Amino acid sequence: MKVKIIASGSKGNCTLVMSQNTKILIDVGVSSTYIKNSLELSNIDINTLDGVLISHTHSDHIKGLAQIIKKYKLKVYATLKLLYDLVKIIPIESIVVVDEQFEIGDINILLMETSHDVPSYGFIIENNGVSMVYITDTGYINKKYHELTINKDIYIIESNHDEEMLMNGPYPYHLKQRVISDKGHLSNHYTGKYLTKVIGSNTKYIFLAHISENNNTYDLALTQVKEELINSQFKNYEMIVTHQNEETKMIEV
Repeated sequence: MKVKIIASGSKGNCTLVMSQNTKILIDVGVSSTYIKNSLELSNIDINTLDGVLISHTHSDHIKGLAQIIKKYKLKVYATLKLLYDLVKIIPIESIVVVDEQFEIGDINILLMETSHDVPSYGFIIENNGVSMVYITDTGYINKKYHELTINKDIYIIESNHDEEMLMNGPYPYHLKQRVISDKGHLSNHYTGKYLTKVIGSNTKYIFLAHISENNNTYDLALTQVKEELINSQFKNYEMIVTHQNEETKMIEV
């Protein structure tokens, strides 16, 4: 499995996931031109994509969706709960309504319901014995998913904010309460604590995603998550901080 995060943050999100035979995007929160250029840097033709997964319908995850569907006729895979919002921006014929578990090509996908202020999902993605967890835009991770997410090869997980920066920052009170609530976003400390419970000997990469520009810093996210993991017996992974306007390297497991 190969993975590259094209963009991650409050202004737009998009991730490429590839197996030997299948290429998919998770979310399209940036323009089709931006995505096309990023793919070309990895010698990938955007016309060879096999589909798009949508986690939820906030604009930073679907902002470029109508454009990319119109240009490249891709199929969009989403649950029935997301259909009402999606049909406002893309033809219903381009949408494949999925249940909890499904396949795109040779990639297997299991949905996890996350806790946000709109219907929202994380993903467990598997191919050829390699597995990945993708979780952003949630106030907490339900304990029923902890066992399902143990000892995966790759974790892409939001490390959105530092609680102190958030509460002392410029957001109005109601927005601070939304971010820190069970329907908001994961803090650096929460993400670190969760990872201590799930990473294992198979874990090769951890991506810290969806980092707030106002309530966090890239260095702080990395430092605080690493502090939570300092006593973990598992150390054989690389931790990568994702950026809003800078793609990550392509990793392969």
